[in-house]
Amino acid sequence: MFAKAFRVKSNTAIKGSDRRKLRADVAAVFPTLGTDQVSELVPGKEELNIVKLYAHRGDAVTVYVSGGNPILFELEKNLYPTVYTLWSYPDLLPTFTTWPLVLEKLVGGADLMLPGLVVPPAGLPQVQKGDLCAVALVGNRRSGDKSSPPSIAPLALDPPDLSEGKGCVKADTALQGAMRQLTLEEEVQQRCEEKSPSEATEDPGPGGLHVDPMDSKTLQEQMDELLQTCFLHALKCYVRKADLPLLTSTLLGSHMFSCCPEGRQLDIKKSSYKKLSKFLQHMQQEQIIQVQELSKGVESIVAVDWKHPRITSFVIPEPSPTSQTIQEGSREQPYHPPDIKPLYCVPASMTLLFQESGHKKGSVLEGSEVRTFVINYAKKNDLVDADNKNLVKLDPILCDCILEKDEQHTVTKLPWDSLLGRCLEKLQPAYQVTFPGQEPIVKKGRICPIDITLAQKASNKKVTVVRNLEAYGLDPRSVAATLQQRCQASTTVTSAPGLKDSVQVQIQGNQIHHLGRLLLEEYRLPRKHIQGLEKAPKPGKKK
Repeated sequence: MFAKAFRVKSNTAIKGSDRRKLRADVAAVFPTLGTDQVSELVPGKEELNIVKLYAHRGDAVTVYVSGGNPILFELEKNLYPTVYTLWSYPDLLPTFTTWPLVLEKLVGGADLMLPGLVVPPAGLPQVQKGDLCAVALVGNRRSGDKSSPPSIAPLALDPPDLSEGKGCVKADTALQGAMRQLTLEEEVQQRCEEKSPSEATEDPGPGGLHVDPMDSKTLQEQMDELLQTCFLHALKCYVRKADLPLLTSTLLGSHMFSCCPEGRQLDIKKSSYKKLSKFLQHMQQEQIIQVQELSKGVESIVAVDWKHPRITSFVIPEPSPTSQTIQEGSREQPYHPPDIKPLYCVPASMTLLFQESGHKKGSVLEGSEVRTFVINYAKKNDLVDADNKNLVKLDPILCDCILEKDEQHTVTKLPWDSLLGRCLEKLQPAYQVTFPGQEPIVKKGRICPIDITLAQKASNKKVTVVRNLEAYGLDPRSVAATLQQRCQASTTVTSAPGLKDSVQVQIQGNQIHHLGRLLLEEYRLPRKHIQGLEKAPKPGKKK
């Protein structure tokens, strides 16, 4: 699972309640651990992080990291120890011992068979189907990562009869037999792993092995078939008429890649088409789709013939029982909204006012700091009006900083509220956003709100469009998947026009009411950071 590259979704410090729950889960799943050992594995105060990641096959995995090392991982709501944990607690799981040469085959994906086991004097561990087990090597009960694992003394084995060398001969013979059987089974598995159930029942032919028809095809021909399979799968299952026109890049990135069978990788460059545009031209020649260049250099699919024989006859592959959707992975850890604080930057025109306090151009201040400084400045320079304490006299520095040019010879005093308000208006806006478990991030400008709009599509149909979810730590695809279930309507994730490296979510129909409840009640985002909620359909009116 972790041998190939994986994608990290988030890395956050664990909360106190989650830490206590994890400790309780560990005690329940691994009853051999004592209370002190559980507290040692899941410490009460030391740093402990939760890492959410997606394995190369799309599996959503939660990894718990302590002291820089992964100690536990959770997959499909099941908790597993890592090799680091097994190093510290070698008796945590029932352990089977094997030979180093057998381990090499296991790393390659082969199954551990009985002939490959070393049987201790007490016999093999008593386990049931589905029980977690560990595998160790002869001579060392620890086996592990890229670093050299520490050594743990092995369990006592029957001493070999060295007087006649029989023990060594027997062990060597048993090992060779196990290796021959393991190698043969591995070859059979590699030959058969691509066969369909119907092919598996056919006559295997000489030697008991059936030659996979894929073996006779070139890599390019296999990639052409995979490309067409993903294309037809996407059109039949995910693309709807309301989604049109659909960017060709969105078809590939949001639909075709997700239709790729588990264990295979879609790479257009390895196909005979080389480019997506050339492949889609070929599909257009077959009259499956119609492609147009609606804007310069940007192609979109504007029509799909869902009654085309290639679509109607396409058989949807059965999903893998172990595959996890992005939404399932995102539900494992609740979303927590970021803390957003408005800030102010000192511009060049205001440096004279703030230089006394040690601030210069570009300095970042909170609103309370600006208020305190202005009050102290007025009192220090005796600018508070003696007859009316609510007024502040304007000295040359205040005049230059906060007054307009046509006011500098007419306005000599300002009320406190007006003075402070003008100072804040003249400062440049900025903001600080802090996500749970992460360091604060300061950015200039104002944070863009989540923008909700309604758009008119073909046939007078409406779609709800949501932009800027990423700024608030929300995964657009996860939000789209949730809305698809709540609204029972099709959703798509596309590139946001005019916004670099940003995407938008489209939901069929006016779904602002459902969207508002999701953002305000479940995600607990402040209403001031959401615009467009007033466009929700009125009660009693058709959406």
